[in-house]
Amino acid sequence: MTILKIKDISKMPKQEVEEKIKDLKMELIKNRVSSGKGEKLKIKEIKKTIARLLTINRLNPVENKEK
Repeated sequence: MTILKIKDISKMPKQEVEEKIKDLKMELIKNRVSSGKGEKLKIKEIKKTIARLLTINRLNPVENKEK
């Protein structure tokens, strides 16, 4: 899982953002099932990335649709 920057997210087309959200949600579920000590940090980072994707997607719907 890579950390996505706001610049990178805003350049993505809407379809790619939605696919990334789905992938991250599946990864979040897998990490919750096998939650060890190191997994909790990953869970926190995945949640932040999902929130970042959803926020950028919500704030710039017109820009993401055109790209």
